[in-house]
Amino acid sequence: MADTFRALVATKTDDGQTVEVTNISDADLMDGDVTVAVAHSTVNYKDGLAITGAAPILRASPMVPGIDFAGEVTASDNNDWKPGDKVVLNGYGVGESHSGGYAQRARIKGEWLVKLPETFSTADAMAIGTAGYTAMLCVLALEKHGIGPKDGDILVTGANGGVGSVAIALLAKLGYRAVASTGRTQEADYLKSIGAADVIDRAEFSEPGRPIGKERWAGAVDAVGGVTLANVIAQTCYGGTVAACGLAGGADLPSSVYPFILRGVTLAGIDSVMAPRGIREEAWSRLARDLDLDKLKAMTKTIGLDDVVGAASDIMAGTVRGRLVVDVNA
Repeated sequence: MADTFRALVATKTDDGQTVEVTNISDADLMDGDVTVAVAHSTVNYKDGLAITGAAPILRASPMVPGIDFAGEVTASDNNDWKPGDKVVLNGYGVGESHSGGYAQRARIKGEWLVKLPETFSTADAMAIGTAGYTAMLCVLALEKHGIGPKDGDILVTGANGGVGSVAIALLAKLGYRAVASTGRTQEADYLKSIGAADVIDRAEFSEPGRPIGKERWAGAVDAVGGVTLANVIAQTCYGGTVAACGLAGGADLPSSVYPFILRGVTLAGIDSVMAPRGIREEAWSRLARDLDLDKLKAMTKTIGLDDVVGAASDIMAGTVRGRLVVDVNA
């Protein structure tokens, strides 16, 4: 191994924080029992928050951001892993309080890792990333609450983003009729190409609405939160389920109890960060089975470490479509 390797490092300053690509060494990494040669990472909304400083995501300084990575184990003191194993990591505070995926090497705890399904390359895994893995958790939640393809339309909010794009592809593959809600209706052709049956303007959900409205959705995948989530809940059909996994539109929930006590609506909270390994393995197994790789490639763009800061600003501005893969060796 080379004595130093490239990494994107964020450092807090009196004026905020600086973020730059530099060379670091193993001594700069945090404690762990497994070392991974990172091949690919990705840029999620949370990474955008961290790198731009829009929210206090980073808990230490200096810090290598990046809440995901995929690569190959090079050294291990953990009985579950040996050199040569292909692995993927999502969350667990990596890229927040523990050195993350925007580096050519990572040292982490072995219990945070999941075996990379043979179906996927490391680039595929990061085209999925935390966003796609979260989308799968949302689909699993709909299934576990008994929402099937015959029950009616499934609304996907924030449809052009990473969670939304993968959720649409998954739902379509499984036979659901997915309706995409987006602020970029000019992307309708893209959304339909990855599986959306219909595309509607997010403006329908952007203003405060009635506490309970016309029944429209058998279920929903919501990455937006705030007023949008409140309106989606109000329009969910009797016995429906809304899987809530994000807050791009706000952390508040100006809703009422009416949809829950009059229609038996379920609000299923989705946590991808600290989900137990068993749930993670189920999600990745289902992704390997149910995600159309051609559609995944159609929604993916690859960038290098030097492009991550700009991409973080773009994702915060809402101009990123689909998924961004980071080739840390490019």
